[in-house]
Amino acid sequence: MAAIKDLADYHQGVSDIFRLPQSKEEWDQYRLSEEQVAHFHEYGYLSGIKLLEEEQIEVLRGELKALRDPKHPAHHLFYEFHSNQSTNDNSVLFHSLGHWRIGPGFHDVLWNPAFVMAAHQLLENKPVRFWHDQLFCKPAKHGGVVAWHQDYSYWTRTVAMQHLTCWTGLDNASTENGCLQYIPKSHKWGLLDAPEIAGDMNGLMQYLTEEQKAEFKPVPIELKKGYATFHHPLMVHGSYENKSEISRRAFVLNVFADGTVSNTDDELLKGVPPIPKGRKMDGKFFPLLFEG
Repeated sequence: MAAIKDLADYHQGVSDIFRLPQSKEEWDQYRLSEEQVAHFHEYGYLSGIKLLEEEQIEVLRGELKALRDPKHPAHHLFYEFHSNQSTNDNSVLFHSLGHWRIGPGFHDVLWNPAFVMAAHQLLENKPVRFWHDQLFCKPAKHGGVVAWHQDYSYWTRTVAMQHLTCWTGLDNASTENGCLQYIPKSHKWGLLDAPEIAGDMNGLMQYLTEEQKAEFKPVPIELKKGYATFHHPLMVHGSYENKSEISRRAFVLNVFADGTVSNTDDELLKGVPPIPKGRKMDGKFFPLLFEG
């Protein structure tokens, strides 16, 4: 039997799913416009960025199907694996972290040129370093919610706050099947307490001021498969249940600007050796993706 490879050992592409640009001109095709970057900073998000072609989507869907099996031979490499993170058996939310260590396609999306260029620009042109990945899957007819939350409220074990989240659909995402929803400009509200991610959809409300509640006007982010939405680490976002006939599969890439440091002596991710408080986040599990 072949030895199990930990793809975290490889800090470059391991397949041919993406082609790395070879010149400035080839990189420039992936650059965001000044208007797109300005929209991100004003509203806290930027949506509708194409990251994947149809054949790349199919590769990732195939890997996802295999990875969801708890008997997968590399299953121990996940940081987290929840067949259903919801407490309701009739409302399913598959959620995992760490699949970049297992699937070649999910490993290589970290170096997708369309992703790293956009991330670099939205992080104010700083070098981009990997934090961790996620998979979120809501099956048709009984898909669960992701409660309103801010990503950084779960990430205070890293500082400074110079993080970025990218959500990419492997299915068309619509209001009917539980697409991501944002509260525009909520990234300017400051850090809020963290609710249970798959619990009460409105658990965050108890932490809001009356003014914030008045400004709580969700905007659904409907996207074709292969398209992404980027958001600020303090952007309030969530997604409702999926009662439609169509599944809603997506992967998330979380990154931060190079120079971010550990804010704890404890484990940062399950199974990853601790990085002492105050020391730079780098090494095997936090590769540099793009210098610019």
